[in-house]
Amino acid sequence: MSHYLLSGYAEVSPQVLKDRLKYPSSGCFLVQGMGPLAVHGHAKFGRLLFAHGAGAGQQSFFMRQFVTSLADRGIQVLCIDFPYMQQMQETGKRRPPPPIAQTLAQFAEWYALLDSLFEGPLWIGGKSMGGRVATLFASQQLASEPSSSTVPGVVVAGYPFHPPKTPHKLRLEHWPAITCPMLILQGERDPFGRQEEVEGYALPANAQLSWLKDGDHDFKPRRVSGLTQTVLIDEATQVAASFVRAYSQDLKEESNTLV
Repeated sequence: MSHYLLSGYAEVSPQVLKDRLKYPSSGCFLVQGMGPLAVHGHAKFGRLLFAHGAGAGQQSFFMRQFVTSLADRGIQVLCIDFPYMQQMQETGKRRPPPPIAQTLAQFAEWYALLDSLFEGPLWIGGKSMGGRVATLFASQQLASEPSSSTVPGVVVAGYPFHPPKTPHKLRLEHWPAITCPMLILQGERDPFGRQEEVEGYALPANAQLSWLKDGDHDFKPRRVSGLTQTVLIDEATQVAASFVRAYSQDLKEESNTLV
């Protein structure tokens, strides 16, 4: 039996998923042909498709805490594991992610499926690599799928502005093509983009940065700061929930229903 079935994920077809999502508001599903989907919370103020980072999936400590805290604030979060991460979970062996274009295509498949199920807008985002994938999707959506619904916004926890120790290799070339609001939650000491580095970049006006005091890439502060990772994650989700809510004023309670 697979890792996910043993972890309590219910196997369903994409066609059956719509009915299963009607109740309860939270649940874990192994969608045939797609992979694991975990639904957290109730969409009181918004709904977010949130992808994991390169080295840890949706069941990592950071993802669990971030997603739970965000769901408690009225944002329903839908978490996925990309195929390479599914293989890591099944075999217990680490493996690198595939080329980013492949992961982007997989993210697009999930978005198309989930966006078709719900009445309200579906935000996108992710942790680190997952956040980069989300921004790439937002930058390409109108050009590649002009008939699809527009992504309302992006939320990223720890954007990988550049690989550690190679600050000249920036990953920002696609940002000018993003027209929706973006929120980047970033630790001040993040080796993928420290505050003193990022503040020197020419970023588009629709990108809002929220700095987490003394935090690293996983929002872990040094002990001398007097803060904890839990405190910084809670602060980050408070900012994220307020951001989504501010740009979703027309999202009514009825949008929690399925199409």
